[in-house]
This record gives sequence, structure tokens and C-alpha cells, in this order.
Amino acid sequence: MLPTFKDRYGFARSDVTLSNWRTAPYSRWAFQNVRDLVPSAAIRTASPEPEQARDSSAFLQSRIETGIDGAATVKDFLDYAHTDGFVVMRDGRIVAEHYAPHADVNAPHVIFSVSKSMTAIVSGILEHQGLIDPDRLVTHYLPEAAGSAYGTCSYRDVLDMRVSLDFEEAYLDPLGAFARYRRATLWNPPEPGTPVETLAAFLTTLPKAPHAHGGPFFYASPNSDLLGVIIERVTGQRFPDLMSELLWQPMGTRNDAYVTVDAIGTPRCAGGICMTARDLARVGELLRTGGAASGRQIVPEAWIADMTTAGDHGAWIAGMNTMLPNGRYRSQWYQSGEADGAYCGIGIHGQWLYVDPSTATVIVKVSSQPNPLDDELKQDNFAFFRRICAMAF
Repeated sequence: MLPTFKDRYGFARSDVTLSNWRTAPYSRWAFQNVRDLVPSAAIRTASPEPEQARDSSAFLQSRIETGIDGAATVKDFLDYAHTDGFVVMRDGRIVAEHYAPHADVNAPHVIFSVSKSMTAIVSGILEHQGLIDPDRLVTHYLPEAAGSAYGTCSYRDVLDMRVSLDFEEAYLDPLGAFARYRRATLWNPPEPGTPVETLAAFLTTLPKAPHAHGGPFFYASPNSDLLGVIIERVTGQRFPDLMSELLWQPMGTRNDAYVTVDAIGTPRCAGGICMTARDLARVGELLRTGGAASGRQIVPEAWIADMTTAGDHGAWIAGMNTMLPNGRYRSQWYQSGEADGAYCGIGIHGQWLYVDPSTATVIVKVSSQPNPLDDELKQDNFAFFRRICAMAF
């Protein structure tokens, strides 16, 4: 007899709701099945090709120094860090991977704020095509943003999280502006008696903070959703179709991805993209090798060079960031600032795309970490990735 849903996950499908899908234990299923809970739009690949996970038993039992009690092997650490899927690429080959019993190699997993990094790639392609000029004001592309925080900032300010915005990224606050934001994206149930707000309408109500734009790094997810709204405005195309045409199909992904949308189809570019761990690793490899695949330049080399080197360390430090002491942030990507030149996309609940050019290594980790932030575990992950990059394969 096949195992039931409850056998596999420890709870019934009917137990998972919009009110609890981002909490443990329900997230173990929900993070691979977001489209069952929130409206979504497909990001189509050219030729879907179901994949088989490789046997990495020996790698998983490798001893590794983590400094964490009970985490003496690679597998121990992955379990400790609530890992659903883990992929290591070296010189373009998948050399190791792991999926939790409740996960699958072909299941698109929500990547949360790594979505921001994906959106920026699409933006970079459009910049190369001359459709977007990062130095222009947001209102050049979106006149209705006048009067909001975005009325006097540049597109570059939005890309680099240097918008002066009066907004708190309070993931666990059920009552504030962030909860209103989540309701507009249809990620939270509606508030009784309150009309459903569209995402774009919400964005144009956000007030400016007292200081000038272009100052300290200030992380705010609405910025990345604004990028999606502008991208759709300047191209006249839906974001998922555009991402499919410009990136997903030409780079040779194996599975369809998708993005959650609001009540009128506006994409959640800040955190709603879902894809397989392997396809996410292929994105990292595309960037590591200069943006070309199958003889075609997909992502402009100049954009990759700028994204990986041009972040403002002063703005990063002024933003009170201790995560990467030498770090920078540019075009929705984190730069380590270390000699290895590593850079990454990071999402809440333990989502990672980590690229180390010095060892030709790409690492993906998708997770159902109960605490959305957990700064201590974030540092544990950084140390773990560096040790993986130092391994011989």
C-alpha cells in the first residue's frame, strides 16, 4: 500500500491553510506546493525533462567541521538546518545533492527572496536591450508612484535597496503594514470587512522616511515587487512570460517554474518564485560562466561584472549589517567582499544560491527552516558553504 499524505508529512492536507502554510510542520509540504495555496503563473521551460537525483551517500557521510553538536557530517548539518533540497555543482557538473524524505528533485520549491535576485537578472537583460535605464526616476516608468516614497527615487535606488522608505520588514507581526502587504499578495487570508488591496496599489501608498534616497542599505521587499510592476509596464508583457522567454528557456532549464500573483495577476517578484533546486543551480552556473549558454549570450557580461563588484560597502555598513563584514549589495544580490569573490541570493526560511568563482562551485539549499530569519543559522550556513567549496570532488 502506498503511503498516505499523513504518513509522509505527519499531518493531513486539510490542515494546511493560508494562515499557517509558512509555519512548521506545514511548510515542509507547502514550500513545494505553493500554487495549491496562492494563485500563480507558470514560467515555462522549452522542453520539460523530469530528472533523477544522484546517489550522494558517500558525500553525505563526509566528516565536516561545523562546530555544532551532533552535526559532524554533511548530512547531519543538512538535517540540522532544515534542508529540503541541496545541490552542489563544480565546473558545471552536479557533483552532489540531497533531498529530504518529504522533498523531490522535480518539485518546484519557493525560493522566497532569492526571487529578488532572479527578477534583477531579467531587469539586467532589459537594461542591455535599452528598455530600462537604472539612473532614471521611478516615475519615468510609473507616474502613479508620485506622492509615495518611490516618487523621488531612481530605479537604481530600488535595485540596490537604498530607497528611503518608512516600512518595517516584520515577518512575525500580524497587524502592521507588513501583514497588509502579505494580504495584498494573497499570501495571508483577507481581513474580514476589509477590501482586498492589489499589490501595485499597496506599493504606491508607502510613505518616505525622513532621510534622502541613495543613503544606507535598507532592505525592503516591496522594492522588488515594484521592479516587477515596472518590468511589466515597460515591456507590455507579463513577467512570467518574459522570464520564460529571456532566461528560463534559453538557459536550458529542465522543469517549469512559477510565480505567485495577486488578485489581478501582478507577480510577487520579491518572494513568490518557485523552481527546482537543480534549475536554481543552473542559474548560478550561468552567471559564474559569464552569462552565455549554448552559444548564446543570455545575461549581459557587463551586468554580471557590475552586480558582482560594484556594490557600495559604505552603504552596506551604514545599514547596520553584520552578516557580511566586508560585504556589499548590488542589483538584488549579496557580495561577500571576500577574496574568493563569492556572491549569493538569500531567502527567508533558509533559501540560498551561493556562487564561489574561486573554486568554480555553485551551491543551492532550499529549506523549511521554522524561523524565517535566524541570523545565527545564517552564519552557520555561510561557514558550511565555504567548507563545501574547499572540498575535493
